[in-house]
Amino acid sequence: MKLCTFTHQGQTRIGLVEGEEIVDLAVAVPTLPQEMSAFLRAGQPALDAARQALTQRAARLPRSAVWLEAPVQRPGKLLTIGINYKEHAAEAGRETPPHPPLNFRLATCINAPYGDMWLPSKSEQFDYELEFAAVIGRRCRGITRAQVSQVVVGYTIFNDGSVRDYQRQVNNNLGKSWDTHGPLGPWIVTADEIPDPHNLAFQTTVNGAVRQHDNTRNMIHDWETMIEYASTAWTLEPGDVIATGTCSGVAFGMQPPRWLRVGDVVRMEVEGLGYLENRVVPEPPGTMGFIG
Repeated sequence: MKLCTFTHQGQTRIGLVEGEEIVDLAVAVPTLPQEMSAFLRAGQPALDAARQALTQRAARLPRSAVWLEAPVQRPGKLLTIGINYKEHAAEAGRETPPHPPLNFRLATCINAPYGDMWLPSKSEQFDYELEFAAVIGRRCRGITRAQVSQVVVGYTIFNDGSVRDYQRQVNNNLGKSWDTHGPLGPWIVTADEIPDPHNLAFQTTVNGAVRQHDNTRNMIHDWETMIEYASTAWTLEPGDVIATGTCSGVAFGMQPPRWLRVGDVVRMEVEGLGYLENRVVPEPPGTMGFIG
């Protein structure tokens, strides 16, 4: 299944993507929670009920009539890994890490899969990072590698947008969590539809030109290692997102760096998962100071 969050006529709820249609779960199974993390907390019975809804011909909307949101709009934890592909380690001048260097992102960076990204008014070093991501579907702590497949409900795509000068000036997290810089989606593909998450080709293009191209088989630490390691310290909960690092080809690794500019269109595709496509726009007026 492809689990999504969408907005239709001003109301946001969850559904399933099938071809060019959305199965509206609020209509098909009105007893289900209509927020993704709550839906995932409801466990296997909720997933089974959603799967049954695929057989219904009613409760469907054309995809063209809805706006796809990030499938998990406010994950309780948004974790990423700093260096997880050898060529990216080389372009960053970093050693290959013996353990997964896990980092936090703030949930307020989350953006829709086709939403605009704001070019920072205080920086000209805006970069992109395509990351394959796992979504947690079952509460756990201290699990073993063999148990990881039992807690991952599915997979999605994350752009770990990076403001490089702030990343260097202060700390990694400040440069990594700017508003709109974390497009996520376009949906969650359930794990049963991805037979081998360690063999997925992916690429990033900017204005149609390929910048990143690799395969998940080249990760230094695979997703089981990362989730086992993270669960040593933290209780992982349904809706948490764990992104697995990026490959070479980011803007700062080019000579000279090719930072994102207003009007650039960044497209990130992962085999079997779909794509993100985001345009860079000026930071809008009215987003500073007291805004609410």
